[in-house]
Amino acid sequence: MNVFIPFLRWIYLSIVILNVITIIFLTCKDSDSKSYKAYITENMADNFASAYVDVNEYNIEKEKEEQRKKALVYEDMTMSELTSLLDKSLNSTLSNKGELIASHSLKKGVDPVVATAIILQETGCKWSCSQMVRKCNNVGGVKGSPNCGGGYKRYSTLDEGIKQFIDNLANNYYAYGLDTPEKMNNKYAESRTWSQKVNNYVNSIKNG
Repeated sequence: MNVFIPFLRWIYLSIVILNVITIIFLTCKDSDSKSYKAYITENMADNFASAYVDVNEYNIEKEKEEQRKKALVYEDMTMSELTSLLDKSLNSTLSNKGELIASHSLKKGVDPVVATAIILQETGCKWSCSQMVRKCNNVGGVKGSPNCGGGYKRYSTLDEGIKQFIDNLANNYYAYGLDTPEKMNNKYAESRTWSQKVNNYVNSIKNG
């Protein structure tokens, strides 16, 4: 909780108490300065209202800021902005799959941009998706059964293939601290330049 809120409430309460004491003092005092009493009473009401408005406006702004922060999902981007960023690089068969990649990656603790960069490296979907995607729904070069040819695994739907690819990253790479292309390279690909190529896609995605 922000310490400034209790401070404002303390000021607000102090103003009220001070004005109440002033009214009591003037009421008890044998004086006919009714106009002055009215002036003090009116001031008390104004100060009361002003303090209430200040506290209320601060609370509203604070709540808006907290909601904005909750809406940010990745590097100061909202889900909508992240989805749009990924979709700019996903073409052919993977067009408009940015939201699925973003949401499932974040759910599994995987960097969505890195996941997308690996997909682009493995499938060529920056331009035109490979047969592995179009016929096998395999977006990450994952091997296994049922065999779709070349030892690559076939998935029943494209969405399943995307989710299983991200699950594979989460369970077999991120879970063991292999959370960057450099750390993944030896396990994921035979080519020593694989991580460099993936990082090129990472930079390309982030630059829009």
